[in-house]
Parts: sequence; structure tokens; C-alpha cells
Amino acid sequence: MREYVAIKPTVYVEASVISYLTSLPSRDSLVLSRQEATRQLWNEHLDDFEFIVSDIVVGEIRKGDEKEVQRRLKAIADFKILDESSAADNLTQLLMDAGAVPQNSRSDAQHISIATVYSLDYLISWNFKHIVNETKRQHIDRVCRTAGYTPTNICTPSNLIEEIKMKEKPEPSTDPVLEEIYRRKAEFNAQFNSMEELSAYLKEVNAQEKARGRKYIPAPPPPPDFEERIEKIYKELGIVRKSENKASDEQL
Repeated sequence: MREYVAIKPTVYVEASVISYLTSLPSRDSLVLSRQEATRQLWNEHLDDFEFIVSDIVVGEIRKGDEKEVQRRLKAIADFKILDESSAADNLTQLLMDAGAVPQNSRSDAQHISIATVYSLDYLISWNFKHIVNETKRQHIDRVCRTAGYTPTNICTPSNLIEEIKMKEKPEPSTDPVLEEIYRRKAEFNAQFNSMEELSAYLKEVNAQEKARGRKYIPAPPPPPDFEERIEKIYKELGIVRKSENKASDEQL
């Protein structure tokens, strides 16, 4: 039995975050607070997310003092990098043409469009001018939805840390009723060694209940690209679906 593994949320790291991470501590209290929040995210939550960058991020952090450049590049050395996307280029142009991002801020629009096209969960940035801008957020989201994409959650590292804290609630204590429910669940699940066995059992129950006259709500059809999406997830996880194993076995 495969061990349960939670899929890590994906986070697109915009160039400003990397600069706050690697720059020397500032005497300015506001700048220092942002530096500390960025480092806290790195030090305490790096394993909670899959941090991702793009060529535009690399291009931006390569500018400036060479020693600073090397520190910034080292900070993202182990991050996955997203490939070029013509769809992201088209969305970038659309964001600018629609006035959601200024024409002279192409790279900012590119960060947003890349994270959106790749369906990443978060885009973190300290760029309040054109990216983490509440007055522009609705406009950006509307353009992305019009183009057929679900908008990425754009936030600062501080916002992301706050969201983590809100989700890290202690598990509530159990009572005798819950303990009995958990025991029955464990007993029920122990009957089946695979999804196929559970499915066969449920089909029997379904047939018996329908024979007794129970009325069922019909199952909705899956999305048109459901199988393709499932295959993509299995591929990303490096898992071969059991149905494929069966097919291979039949060919032997």
C-alpha cells in the first residue's frame, strides 16, 4: 500500500522576494520587517511548499552587483524552473492591453501570467506597485478569468505565513462516540486491499439498495479533460496507474 503523501502547494517566487531574502539587514524598520518575514518563510516553511521560478525571475535577479547576483542565484539553485509558454506571452499582452498592468511593466505582467497559465497556487511578491496591488487585483483576476484561467492567489510572504498559521489548528480532542466511529472506519477499510475491491463491494450495495426501491441521484459527468488531468497528476507523482499495470500484465 502506497503511503499517504500530501501534494505540496506550488508557490511562484517573484524576483523581489529573492532580493529581500538575500539582502543585508536594513536599518529601515519597514524593510527589515519584510526581510525577516521572507527569511521566516524560508527557514520555517521551505518544506511545506514547492517553490518555483521562471526565466523572467532569473533574468531580473541577474541584474546588479555581481556578489549580490550570486547570492540571489544560489538562493533559487534548487528550485524548479518553468519552461517558456506562448500562452503566458499572450496573457501577458492581454493584461497590458486591458490596462491591468502598465505597458512599461511587461516583466510584472509576465510573472502574473506565468503563474496563472501554469495553475500555480500562489504568487508571492513584495512588489506592491503592479503585482500585490489590491486596487488592481480585481482587474487582473477578471482578465485571467476572461482568458479561461483561474487566477493565482497573489500575496506577500507575510500573507502566506499568516495563512499557514490559520491552517495549523490543533486536532480537536476525541470523545467516546468519535473513537467508536474511528474504530468502525478502520474495521471497514481493513476489508479491502485495493480500490478495485472497494468498488466491487459498493456496486453490490448499489444493486441491493436499488432492488429495494431506493432512489439515487445520478452521478454528474466528469469534466471533458478529466482523464488527461488524472494522467498528468500520476505522471508528476511518478506513479504508474494500476489500470496500466493490468494492461501490461495481459500483454505478457
